[in-house]
Amino acid sequence: MARVLRVHKPYGVLCQFTDGDGRATLADLVDVPRVYPCGRLDRDSEGLVVLTDDGRLQHRLSHPRFAKEKGYHVRVERIPDDAALARLRAGVEIKGGRTRPARVIRVDDPGYPPRDPPVRYRKSVPDCWLELWIGEGMNRQVRRMTAAVGHPTLRLVRFAVGPYRLDGLARGGWAEARPPA
Repeated sequence: MARVLRVHKPYGVLCQFTDGDGRATLADLVDVPRVYPCGRLDRDSEGLVVLTDDGRLQHRLSHPRFAKEKGYHVRVERIPDDAALARLRAGVEIKGGRTRPARVIRVDDPGYPPRDPPVRYRKSVPDCWLELWIGEGMNRQVRRMTAAVGHPTLRLVRFAVGPYRLDGLARGGWAEARPPA
């Protein structure tokens, strides 16, 4: 049976197990051999990373052809109006091409603990949280999408990958999960 782990990757940790430059990696969080990430989160992003020892499952969760939805809480600069949200819902042009349509809504602060280092704060510029769902994964896609509609990302936390959720995992923690049926 496949082994599946849910990991809460903190800000600043690389989504790989080795690094020649001495930066923090998943190996600093997970001491389970022969598991590999199903997709990636960039160093500046936080949240759910799914690891598995099953190559077929890894492929199904990470390859764009399968369009497994990923959910993100995104703190953006300023408050996006309905027109900006409509552009995200229609798909936007970013480096790498046009994105597929996203599902996106404004949400209340999801209550994540403060990030270390903290997100920059400006008294004169409000910010807002969005819940954004995409079924693809271009490099830095969510950040590029929000920037394309005039609302740069300040903090990005992935809370869902396909059937898996971040639910209840402490930052830097991990837990076993069931393989999908």
